[in-house]
Amino acid sequence: MQLVKVDNVVKDYVLPKKHLFSKTPVFRALHHVNMDIEQGDNYGIVGESGCGKSTLARIIMALDQPSSGTVYYKENDLFSISPQELRHLRRHFQMIFQDPYSSLNPRKKILATVSEPLDKLEKNISKHDRAERVKTILNEVGLNAGDMDKFPHEFSGGQRQRIAIARALITKPALIVADESVSALDVSVQAQVLNLMTDLQEKYSLTFVFISHDLSVVEYITSKMIVIYLGRVVEQGPTVEIFQNPLHPYTQLLLEAIPSLDPLKKKIPAQRILTDDEPLGQKSCPFVNRCAVAIKACRQTIPVLIDRGNGHRVACHILDR
Repeated sequence: MQLVKVDNVVKDYVLPKKHLFSKTPVFRALHHVNMDIEQGDNYGIVGESGCGKSTLARIIMALDQPSSGTVYYKENDLFSISPQELRHLRRHFQMIFQDPYSSLNPRKKILATVSEPLDKLEKNISKHDRAERVKTILNEVGLNAGDMDKFPHEFSGGQRQRIAIARALITKPALIVADESVSALDVSVQAQVLNLMTDLQEKYSLTFVFISHDLSVVEYITSKMIVIYLGRVVEQGPTVEIFQNPLHPYTQLLLEAIPSLDPLKKKIPAQRILTDDEPLGQKSCPFVNRCAVAIKACRQTIPVLIDRGNGHRVACHILDR
């Protein structure tokens, strides 16, 4: 069953008048993005810093308004319903933020932090039921009831992220958007948190959207993924298919850049190392200046996503030769 549909979303930001690095007054962060998220899927969104991943996450959560296009939760258009209806729907989708040190209020005890969504969305809940719900969900994420009376500074980074997960789970949502939720943690702690999220998904039939630049995490935990470059989706499909057969040159570079202890692994050819060149313009492929295999068509038209089989869609002129 389709849970979320991102329909042709565009997001523009108006730049300051004296912005020194742009010839246009508008910066387009997302270009006509489309996604279909099925219930029970783990969906990965990957790309470099600044490519639009977090902007897309905030739009999916209806925290930001798109310039055009919309997002549907089941059959509800999140940007046309009333604020009261949106507030009612928010119990069904929650977010885990990147930094467990800044996403928790240092002045609030864990009881108040984890129960905050309940206070906003279930105002008639009694204090006893509220405490019991928090106690239960803390146990689910590997903490205990005694932690309710502690403050965030009394916990490690991994424990703080478990608290953030508990806060997201307290309303029993169907969808959780995790924006770089393990990037601030040590590798061993990352594994613990990812295993926890996998276990919780099986128990509660959750749907996760993982925003990440760490492809190892995406490969481990997601079933489908999209690759974004400069706000455009350049490749999307089943995670296994993309990792085994990456078709877009940008995806290939990202996968080749994953660190490996294998001395026999092929290194990135020097001519294919990423540079900081700017795209040519609106009528060319945005990756053309960084692509070692670009052809004439890449400088003349913007490629569109085409299904190459098995739901694997790629926007690249090279594949049409």
